[in-house]
Amino acid sequence: MCLAVPGQIESLAGEELERSGTVNFGGIRKSINLSFVPEAGCGDYVLVHVGVAIGVIDPEEATRVFSYLEELEEDAVSPGPGQQRPSSKEDRST
Repeated sequence: MCLAVPGQIESLAGEELERSGTVNFGGIRKSINLSFVPEAGCGDYVLVHVGVAIGVIDPEEATRVFSYLEELEEDAVSPGPGQQRPSSKEDRST
Protein backbone atom coordinates (compact mmCIF):
# COMPACT_ATOMS: atom_id res chain seq x y z
CA MET A 1 0.00 0.00 0.00
CA CYS A 2 1.24 3.49 -0.84
CA LEU A 3 0.49 6.76 0.86
CA ALA A 4 0.47 10.03 -1.05
CA VAL A 5 -0.06 13.26 0.86
CA PRO A 6 -1.41 16.47 -0.72
CA GLY A 7 0.56 19.68 -0.55
CA GLN A 8 0.49 23.07 -2.23
CA ILE A 9 3.34 24.22 -4.47
CA GLU A 10 4.85 27.50 -3.27
CA SER A 11 7.85 27.85 -5.59
CA LEU A 12 9.43 26.19 -8.63
CA ALA A 13 13.02 25.58 -9.74
CA GLY A 14 14.75 23.73 -12.56
CA GLU A 15 13.36 22.16 -15.71
CA GLU A 16 12.30 18.76 -17.00
CA LEU A 17 13.89 15.91 -14.97
CA GLU A 18 15.51 18.38 -12.55
CA ARG A 19 12.25 20.23 -11.88
CA SER A 20 11.57 20.70 -8.18
CA GLY A 21 9.72 23.03 -5.88
CA THR A 22 8.86 23.91 -2.35
CA VAL A 23 5.61 22.25 -1.30
CA ASN A 24 3.65 23.23 1.81
CA PHE A 25 2.09 20.39 3.82
CA GLY A 26 -0.02 22.27 6.38
CA GLY A 27 2.86 24.50 7.48
CA ILE A 28 5.69 22.03 6.88
CA ARG A 29 7.65 22.94 3.76
CA LYS A 30 9.71 20.40 1.83
CA SER A 31 11.66 20.38 -1.41
CA ILE A 32 9.83 17.98 -3.74
CA ASN A 33 10.68 16.50 -7.15
CA LEU A 34 8.10 17.81 -9.65
CA SER A 35 9.42 16.15 -12.82
CA PHE A 36 6.39 13.81 -13.08
CA VAL A 37 3.93 16.74 -13.05
CA PRO A 38 5.17 19.21 -15.67
CA GLU A 39 1.71 20.81 -15.81
CA ALA A 40 1.81 21.82 -12.13
CA GLY A 41 2.48 25.42 -11.18
CA CYS A 42 2.65 27.63 -8.11
CA GLY A 43 -0.55 27.40 -6.10
CA ASP A 44 -1.49 23.96 -7.45
CA TYR A 45 -2.02 21.00 -5.14
CA VAL A 46 -0.03 17.85 -5.80
CA LEU A 47 -0.04 14.35 -4.32
CA VAL A 48 3.42 13.50 -2.99
CA HIS A 49 4.82 10.03 -2.35
CA VAL A 50 8.35 9.65 -0.93
CA GLY A 51 9.44 13.11 -2.05
CA VAL A 52 8.04 12.92 -5.58
CA ALA A 53 4.84 14.59 -6.79
CA ILE A 54 2.86 11.91 -8.63
CA GLY A 55 -0.24 13.86 -9.62
CA VAL A 56 -2.09 17.16 -9.53
CA ILE A 57 -5.39 17.36 -7.62
CA ASP A 58 -8.00 20.09 -7.35
CA PRO A 59 -8.26 22.21 -4.18
CA GLU A 60 -11.54 20.58 -3.14
CA GLU A 61 -9.98 17.11 -3.16
CA ALA A 62 -6.98 18.39 -1.20
CA THR A 63 -9.32 19.93 1.40
CA ARG A 64 -11.24 16.65 1.66
CA VAL A 65 -8.00 14.69 2.27
CA PHE A 66 -6.86 17.25 4.90
CA SER A 67 -10.20 16.75 6.70
CA TYR A 68 -9.74 12.96 6.72
CA LEU A 69 -6.20 13.32 8.06
CA GLU A 70 -7.43 15.61 10.85
CA GLU A 71 -10.07 13.04 11.80
CA LEU A 72 -7.40 10.33 11.95
CA GLU A 73 -5.23 12.53 14.16
CA GLU A 74 -8.15 13.22 16.52
CA ASP A 75 -8.93 9.50 16.75
CA ALA A 76 -5.27 8.70 17.43
CA VAL A 77 -5.03 11.08 20.40
CA SER A 78 -8.51 10.46 21.81
CA PRO A 79 -8.56 8.44 25.03
CA GLY A 80 -10.10 5.01 24.95
CA PRO A 81 -13.07 3.95 27.10
CA GLY A 82 -12.38 4.65 30.77
CA GLN A 83 -9.20 6.61 30.04
CA GLN A 84 -8.48 10.30 30.42
CA ARG A 85 -6.66 12.50 27.93
CA PRO A 86 -3.24 13.65 29.28
CA SER A 87 -3.43 17.19 30.64
CA SER A 88 0.02 18.34 29.48
CA LYS A 89 2.72 17.52 26.96
CA GLU A 90 4.91 15.99 29.69
CA ASP A 91 2.10 13.58 30.65
CA ARG A 92 1.92 12.23 27.09
CA SER A 93 5.52 11.04 27.13
CA THR A 94 4.87 8.47 29.85
